[in-house]
Amino acid sequence: MATAKPAGRISDEATHLTADVLIIGAGGAGMYAALEAAREGASVLLADRSLIGRGGATVMAQMTVAAALGEQTPDHWEHHLADTLAAGRGLCDERLSALLCEDGPRRLREMDTWNVGWAREDGHIKQAQAPGHDRPRCAYVDFLSTGPAVSKTLRTRLNGADGIRRVGDLTIVDIALDDGVACGATALHLPTGRTVTIAAKAVVIATGGLTGLYRRNSASSNMAGDGYALALRAGAELIDMEFVQYFPIGHLAPRLVGMDPIMWDPFRYKLGGKLLNAEMREFEADYATKDKRSDGTYKLTRDLATYAITREVEAGRGSPAGGAYLSFQHVPAAEIRKAFGPVVDRLAENGIDLAERPVEVAPIAHYHMGGIRVDPAMQTGVPGLYACGEAVGGANGANRLSGNAITEAFVFGARAGRSAAHYAASHASHWRNQAAQSARDLLAGAKPENGFNPAAAITDLQAVMADDVGPFRTDAKLRRAIDRIAQMQHDLGERPVSLGGAFDTMLSDWLDLRNMLQVAQAVARPALARTESRGAHQRDDHPALDEGWCVNQIVTLKDGAALRKVEPSTGKVLQ
Repeated sequence: MATAKPAGRISDEATHLTADVLIIGAGGAGMYAALEAAREGASVLLADRSLIGRGGATVMAQMTVAAALGEQTPDHWEHHLADTLAAGRGLCDERLSALLCEDGPRRLREMDTWNVGWAREDGHIKQAQAPGHDRPRCAYVDFLSTGPAVSKTLRTRLNGADGIRRVGDLTIVDIALDDGVACGATALHLPTGRTVTIAAKAVVIATGGLTGLYRRNSASSNMAGDGYALALRAGAELIDMEFVQYFPIGHLAPRLVGMDPIMWDPFRYKLGGKLLNAEMREFEADYATKDKRSDGTYKLTRDLATYAITREVEAGRGSPAGGAYLSFQHVPAAEIRKAFGPVVDRLAENGIDLAERPVEVAPIAHYHMGGIRVDPAMQTGVPGLYACGEAVGGANGANRLSGNAITEAFVFGARAGRSAAHYAASHASHWRNQAAQSARDLLAGAKPENGFNPAAAITDLQAVMADDVGPFRTDAKLRRAIDRIAQMQHDLGERPVSLGGAFDTMLSDWLDLRNMLQVAQAVARPALARTESRGAHQRDDHPALDEGWCVNQIVTLKDGAALRKVEPSTGKVLQ
């Protein structure tokens, strides 16, 4: 049996690995979990299907990190909590929300000691105002590089840490279970096509969200709900799966090459960009009355801004490409350059001059509020199985407050890593070869290509989700989606299709599609059941918020089918 080493990749003979803690996913949450588990004395295997620290959502995040630091404006974590609960529309698990808000400042200050480079002014960490917050609370490195800076800092810490082995290019197929206890995982090593088994006393899922299920999204290519499917098949519960957050001002036109489609929020923070319809009229104030916390300025939460743009387009007042205009023409060119100098030059390379013409923006799938149900220790209902980061549901309720995502990665990652290490220290390994047998059989049973194209099916599924399970839903759309997903699950079959050999893209796509279809049903069925509009879940046929629906929907898996139940929420509706 091979033992964990500080670093390296799988060799040809190393088909079985061991560690105290296996962490699946190496974005911000996974890296933080690995560092914390190692600090607690655990041997750690950090596995990711892409390069360590360069996949997931954190590295793509450009903007801000919310925490009640009080560096420039007096603040307290309870004020941050009040704003988080208000955005969550009564569905937040207050234990998780409080953990996020209370521990957030500690984690940002720890990152500061690790030289992440938070922007400063007069010796204090700068904090910007963001939608939904009652005061400036969001730190940043710079407005377009916060995520890359955070990821680089965590990678640097990993390089100096003992007891962490990093393995990239590894797709986890299933969690290994022994008598209902998580004891490791089975994986596919993409460069060699080899099956790899991993024995671990504790397993942490840190695979991010599911926005890759949608045709137009801001996700990394590996964020299509893998962790949710792994958790479901292992026996864990999912919560709040119907709540998919759209980023309202994803770039639409003109063509933008080499820049992130969700880059425009920092410009609005600093320069006061105006959303205009085809009549070149500002329209946000028309929708501000939907939220008593808004006054018509740039304070609409993301769900309301998405609603506003979509309704303007439906009313025939959209921009030529089907969105809205975002204009900075009222801002002097010198001021634009002073705020975003090098970025202005990159925009010019794309033929964009913000002082002369507006850009077109439209909603884009960006974040998922739901996820794996955990307790404040980040433990699921399956012994030995933990989760963290965006893979966790509950903290954000029906809508995530701007800036909470990276904070969540830090706080929940650290908590999951520490909890998993403590569990591993007090429990013997449950690993048996038989625990991985079903996953090994699945891979061994792959059949040659037979005309079924899983890559094309993934594209079809993304279209179904975008068109029928998007930001504005109806009974007819959701039923159509559920039927279509069920048909696609039937077409998928029970045995993978494979090209054989290394870098088997067909087998990889089949495994992805298997996960995506399970997760798509876990989103669509609760969305159909929730006959109201709340936060990021908007029903055109049930447009009002219904206090009778102040419940959390829980999804479990039985005989391969997603089942749902409801539980009263402990959250408070703050409007």
